[in-house]
Parts: sequence; structure tokens; C-alpha cells
Amino acid sequence: MSIIVGFVPTPAGEAALAAGISEAKLRNQELVIVNSARQGALVDKSVAAEDVLAGAAKRAADAGVTARVIQPPYQHDLADEFLDVARQEDASLIVIGLRHRTQVGKFILGSHAQQILMQADRPVLAVKANGTHF
Repeated sequence: MSIIVGFVPTPAGEAALAAGISEAKLRNQELVIVNSARQGALVDKSVAAEDVLAGAAKRAADAGVTARVIQPPYQHDLADEFLDVARQEDASLIVIGLRHRTQVGKFILGSHAQQILMQADRPVLAVKANGTHF
């Protein structure tokens, strides 16, 4: 079993990583850091640079947690692809970061986090950038 953390290079992503490391250490499980990009996209701001991902894995290792980074591309829906990874990795917990959005932004753009929270078949820990857990 493993802990899956959705990581993007943002404050919410950093908070999710920190919570994922804590949970993996507490449960003595491997941490799988997931950073995905839309297949075929030339530029994607959610894709972390190699040095950032290496730093994330090092933070886990420094905390005594075995970690690996995967970057599966997604074609259609990020939330569905992320949940597929959680099933493939037999995740005991999914950790995601939340960011503040306006009401209009929530209505127009939808929410990958909301989809993951509603559709996951395993526990989900949602973390805000200020360290608040839900």
C-alpha cells in the first residue's frame, strides 16, 4: 500500500506534499508523488521541473520516507486519471491540495479536487496552503 499525493509547484501543492510525507511516515508506507500534464500540451504550468520533483523526493527521504515520482500524462480528465493511478498503486490514502477560488471560478471551471473528493473509492485528505486539513 502507498500514500498518493497530487503535487503541483504551488503553495497548495507544497502543503499536500508536506501532509503526504507526514502520513507516509506515520503509516510506514511508500509515498508516490504524482505530477501530471495533459498529453500533447506544449506548456503546462502544473508540471514541475525535474529539480523541483527531485527536491520533493529528497524532502521525503530526509524525513525517512521512501518516495518515488511519477508523471503519467492524461488525455481527458485529470481527476479520472489521478484516481486510476490511486487504484493501480493500491493507495491507502490520497492527499490533495486545495486552493481558494471565487464562486464564479468554481461554477465555470469545475474542480479536479472536488471530483477526486466525490469519486474516490478510498480516503482523501484535502489540505489548504495554510496547512489546514479537511
